[in-house]
Amino acid sequence: MQKNSARSTESNPGDKSKDPNQSFNINSGMGLQTISIDLDDPTKPVHRGKPLVDNSQDPEALLALMSTTTARIGVGRAGVRPKTESLLLFQSDFAVSQDALYKEVSQDLLKRMGLFTVNTLITEGKTEYLLRPDLGRSLSQEAKSILESKCIKNPNIQICVGDGLSASAIEANLEKIFPVLQSGCQIAGLSMGTSFFIQNCRVGVMNDIGDIIEPEVLILLIGERPGLGRADSMSAYMAYRPQKGHSDADREVICNIFDNGGTNPLEAGAYAIRLAQDMIKNKGSGVKMKMA
Repeated sequence: MQKNSARSTESNPGDKSKDPNQSFNINSGMGLQTISIDLDDPTKPVHRGKPLVDNSQDPEALLALMSTTTARIGVGRAGVRPKTESLLLFQSDFAVSQDALYKEVSQDLLKRMGLFTVNTLITEGKTEYLLRPDLGRSLSQEAKSILESKCIKNPNIQICVGDGLSASAIEANLEKIFPVLQSGCQIAGLSMGTSFFIQNCRVGVMNDIGDIIEPEVLILLIGERPGLGRADSMSAYMAYRPQKGHSDADREVICNIFDNGGTNPLEAGAYAIRLAQDMIKNKGSGVKMKMA
């Protein structure tokens, strides 16, 4: 007995037209049928912020509410399930987060910024980095030796860059904020150390850097944990004379640094220099500065 088979083929496989409605031939054993599926890119701006609720009592109010937040509201339902358009957008935004976690910072960017690279104790890539955050808080022995030989000791300001949980955030913001920090140090009369990049970096690595270079203030630019569709958010962690045993209570942080909705990178750079001056004046950071 011959079994019916179900398969699909594009009706025009050589046609690369821009029409989002793709046609497929379906052979279910009951004759050839053609169906059309809308495969338009769900991440296009036109699809974001568009109400998908059918028969809304007040469409204008719903649209106004959606314009005030990036939360996923007004997505509508098909029965008890989200609509296909909403689901595809969610999956696309989730993919952005995953890509940012496993991405590597562009070597071309690091070369343009004049940054050499050192490593933490992570030796087996991003999977180990995600599973062993403790290893990302310590420099490798090779990295310590490199910093000993290459870096200026006891500067007023030491700027470091780390990939953290989002390489995309570094690529999106570094070229904007770094020159502001450099010029800010010059204008404020603060000496600046030798900047470098730390691969597979966690915030706690600041303690190892402080023990070796002994700066007055250490600034670590690091990629934040990405959210759905948001992978370009960076933080600037700052500490006064960081050393072994220091914790988050000894640090300051400027977070959500990104264009179009976050802390503008240029403003963040200027504020970081003012904050560094306050830390030097009060000889402390974190809780100690708050209590000074």
